[in-house]
Amino acid sequence: MTVRVRLFAALRERAGWSEREVEDVERVADVWPALGLGEEPPGLVFAVNKRYAERDDELADGDEVAVIPPVSGGSFRLSESPLSLEAVVAEVADEHAGAIATFVGTTRIESRGRTVTSLEYEAYAGMAEDVMAEIADELARRYDLCGIAIHHRVGRVGIGEPSVVIAVSAPHRGDALAACKDAIDTLKETVPLWKKEVYEGGEEWIGRGS
Repeated sequence: MTVRVRLFAALRERAGWSEREVEDVERVADVWPALGLGEEPPGLVFAVNKRYAERDDELADGDEVAVIPPVSGGSFRLSESPLSLEAVVAEVADEHAGAIATFVGTTRIESRGRTVTSLEYEAYAGMAEDVMAEIADELARRYDLCGIAIHHRVGRVGIGEPSVVIAVSAPHRGDALAACKDAIDTLKETVPLWKKEVYEGGEEWIGRGS
């Protein structure tokens, strides 16, 4: 059985090639050892025919297997302290980046016809950071990126204060802007974070997201 293997970013430079046919592999887990590139780096993700794959997935003759390194820069963090846009941008700074796109979500004073005094965020710590990292891995597969950082507040967030800050660096602005938008949209749908609106006369949990 023969499959075509594709490498990206640091893996491509390490190997000295971007595409190669590899023989005698039956499962995704067999691919890295067959490349002869030494010990497998942590955090690799595999895709078969442009879809994420598990390591025990079986391969078919002619499949394309992409070996995807984790995004090199950035971090995924929950914080009880005020967020810093400058700090998040610094985490994705890269000499290969031609653009850094940012998103800052802030607490607004009005929501659904009510005056808001503050927001409160609760998160499933540990899992929330892991899901943020998964979002970054998915974006790295779809776009040419240098780094992603996502910081999110937990606890009380006052009016006008940032609740989430995202920075994405990339060689080109199109990828940076698109990935930044996708990052916040996906975060709101998938990360185990919950928001309570505290308003004049009451409070209400309004579901997951920022």
